[in-house]
Amino acid sequence: MSILLWGVLPYLALLSIVVGLIWRYRYDQFGWTTRSSQLYESRILKIASPLFHFALLAVFLGHVVGLLIPKAFTDWIGLSQHAYHLGAFYGGSLAGVALVVGLGLLIWRRRTTGAIMRATTVNDKIMYVVMAAVIGFGLFATLTGGSYADGSEHNYRETVSVWFRSLLVLQPDVEAMAASTWQFQVHVLIGLALIAMVPFTRLVHAFTAPVHYLFRPYIVYRSREARPRRSQTTPGRGWEPVGTRDNEDRR
Repeated sequence: MSILLWGVLPYLALLSIVVGLIWRYRYDQFGWTTRSSQLYESRILKIASPLFHFALLAVFLGHVVGLLIPKAFTDWIGLSQHAYHLGAFYGGSLAGVALVVGLGLLIWRRRTTGAIMRATTVNDKIMYVVMAAVIGFGLFATLTGGSYADGSEHNYRETVSVWFRSLLVLQPDVEAMAASTWQFQVHVLIGLALIAMVPFTRLVHAFTAPVHYLFRPYIVYRSREARPRRSQTTPGRGWEPVGTRDNEDRR
């Protein structure tokens, strides 16, 4: 089971996102969108959307630092484990709470605005449930995953981080991930499920960048040439009036 969960499943999720993105780009480019609902409601959106996206960026950067930078490096530069833990705990908790609030506002806005709710598909609902579970368990793991059931200390940089880096070199250390706490394990499993379903949801817009804007030609605006005003009595181009008094007079 450990080999299946921590040695096979991550690569299946990666395969799903790569193949899914290629398929979506080739056969569903018109569906490659967030299906914006700003026209239906903008008052809550202008608060919830920036809060969610900036908090998501902070959480992503925290994951990059926590997963890719080995503990040996922070020890080498003189950053103690206690100082690192405090920064990760308070910084991660603040970003996590902001992310929960932002997502909560987006879901509440969708549920309470009739037009947006009618435009919400079953796919969207499943995506929101999985995303909420990932964020919720991530915050829960940050707050409670620092120790095992017997009270001994758990350091995710010696379990989850080691496992993640081993995936990059195609030598998954399943024992390292199996030694983590159940909070982090559940968080990772739901995260893999979210990664696998990204190409098939509105989250695909995260892989869209308007790079072509940097190379497109300038748009030139020109004013229309001055033209004499058309006489009020001169009929313009179009269909001749049929069966009217003016038409009979002209004949």
